[in-house]
Amino acid sequence: MTLTSFADLIPLLPLLIVTATVVVTMIAVGIRRRYVRSAALTISGLFAAAIATWVLFDSEAQVTPLIVIDQYSQLFILVSCLTAAAIAILSFPYFYQLPDDKDEYYLLLGLATIGAIVMVSSNHFVSLLLGVETLSMSLYGMIAYPLHNRDAAKYPLEAAVKYLVLSAAASAIMLFGIALIYAQTGSLAFTALPVAEFEGFALITVIMLLAGIAFKLSLAPFHLWTPDVYEGAPLPASSYLATLGKVAMFVVVLRYVQASDALAASGVVGVLSVIAVLSILLGNLLALVQANLKRILAYSSIAHMGYVVVAVIASAYTDSSLASEAVMFYLLAYCVMTLGAFGVASVVSSSEKEFDVVFDYRGLFWREPWLAAVFTAMLLSLAGIPLTIGFIGKFYLFYVAVEAGLWVLLAAMVIGSGIGLYYYLRIVYRMLMPPKGESSYRIAGMESLTSYMVLAVIFLILLGFGIYPAPLIEVIQAAALF
Repeated sequence: MTLTSFADLIPLLPLLIVTATVVVTMIAVGIRRRYVRSAALTISGLFAAAIATWVLFDSEAQVTPLIVIDQYSQLFILVSCLTAAAIAILSFPYFYQLPDDKDEYYLLLGLATIGAIVMVSSNHFVSLLLGVETLSMSLYGMIAYPLHNRDAAKYPLEAAVKYLVLSAAASAIMLFGIALIYAQTGSLAFTALPVAEFEGFALITVIMLLAGIAFKLSLAPFHLWTPDVYEGAPLPASSYLATLGKVAMFVVVLRYVQASDALAASGVVGVLSVIAVLSILLGNLLALVQANLKRILAYSSIAHMGYVVVAVIASAYTDSSLASEAVMFYLLAYCVMTLGAFGVASVVSSSEKEFDVVFDYRGLFWREPWLAAVFTAMLLSLAGIPLTIGFIGKFYLFYVAVEAGLWVLLAAMVIGSGIGLYYYLRIVYRMLMPPKGESSYRIAGMESLTSYMVLAVIFLILLGFGIYPAPLIEVIQAAALF
């Protein structure tokens, strides 16, 4: 298929809007640097792309062999644009006082979102690689901010280099697996390798592909980069990496599993099961001994990605549509919870001083009760406490695991959830302790007003869909792949 008319471009409108936003912002920066204008242009463009996605939500189109626009991809394009807009808003007060050039950060954020949109729309390895590398290369720069102010975040340049080197190695492994698939089949579509051919040589290619994907998702044993990069990066960059950086990749994984029926191959389910158990147990156990908030959330994300892998495995043994719904719901819930947790930390921090140690949050309830309430809700949701979106998501995962009879994986999930409850409540306990000494949290000004509004919306989403999830479930059921 080739693009022959303007109508063929309509399904790509969200992607075109975000691309135009980056170009316009770049031109504006070239004329004159104004941080407020760069932020406003980026945020406006992302919201415009989200609105365009919502308007086009029921349309479907195969845009060349590389990209498919259906309700599944549109749902996560909408999530990508809204999440990126929220991170852009939360980033504004964080970098506001940074004595350095700040406009490029928003250019990188827009480029990373372009990569995420391409990824969630991919049904071909070429578009997958383009999306992954666009997202990854933008994140290298975002992680390195602020380059000339080393007191703001610990070793941002070191974190960026670590992510660059290890991410490039993972991409090379994934690319080599894709090259072997092409050598075997002569095609780069996700459907190129039928299940009947998943033997010997072909199985090795799939394992190489999964290894590269596991790195991007920071699944054990490919997780070693995660805590160091999260700790070294500034909080807004860490939040982008923890949310869209992982959600976009998992969306592609689910589409690939559905298109290729890869789980029917002998050995693949066994490898994924080992990865899931290691991720859940190691992620939660290593989080227990951390004092740094970003490292705790890093190990927590490893465990949460392991939970989602369990639902993917369950699709091979039970109703695949239910498993697909469980994966999609949990990804949305994880995005909300993680964004809210990093958002609170970003609001009290700044580019001059980050509060990234658990002890820093002692007495937050007495000094900033609203922020403490939001942070507590996010942590309880990550732990899977009822009346939160995290509880509904975890219930979904447990249900499909029981239906599939995955008792070993279910036991790992129960143990991991119990361990996780401890280190999440440890942070809540610190916030409830009497304050000690003078507060050094960043004093909120007018530049923080929109950040508080974003946190309020996230808080309402977390509680609203935790108490009454039916509307979100209906949208997910309509967009499910299986």
